[in-house]
Amino acid sequence: MKGDTDMSDTHHDGARRAFTAAVVTLSDKGSRGEREDRSGPLIRSILEENGYEVVETLLLPDERDQLEDALRRLADERQVNIVFTTGGTGFSPRDVTPEATAAVCDRMAPGIAEAMRYYSLQLTPRAMLSRQTAGIRKSTLIVNLPGSPKACREDLGFILPALGHGLGILLGVDGECGSDGEHGYHHHHGH
Repeated sequence: MKGDTDMSDTHHDGARRAFTAAVVTLSDKGSRGEREDRSGPLIRSILEENGYEVVETLLLPDERDQLEDALRRLADERQVNIVFTTGGTGFSPRDVTPEATAAVCDRMAPGIAEAMRYYSLQLTPRAMLSRQTAGIRKSTLIVNLPGSPKACREDLGFILPALGHGLGILLGVDGECGSDGEHGYHHHHGH
């Protein structure tokens, strides 16, 4: 268990290739060229600073079928390890990102969205109005981030350290920490 420290986001970097990521911005105005996408490029740069290989970035209108198609393609054909969406998680009738995400996922990962809301609620009560979700399609993790660049930066800062461990388990590369803890070392805690 010696390697199982708080550095779960860094202590494997030498042993495996970087996780691949894609960033999908949902914005009607952005997709029409009426507004600059500031969140997508910010997410990309934060991911690259944290050792992720960003293989694709997309800017789509708030159209559920287009997003579902993009998520399916990124998971099934490109087999990206993690997809971050930004935008479309509020109460507007055009905000359909969580529904598109849930529709394509085999399993949901509600703790990720709960963690982001928990963190954001300490900054603003309006975080309760976020409908962002997260889930897994095959071996791709899909995470909804908020639309605002500031909130994206805050949420990523909070969740990225633990996400690497989750991806390692999902992809079967995090043998040391995961299997030790889950199969060998938990039984003695209760005795």
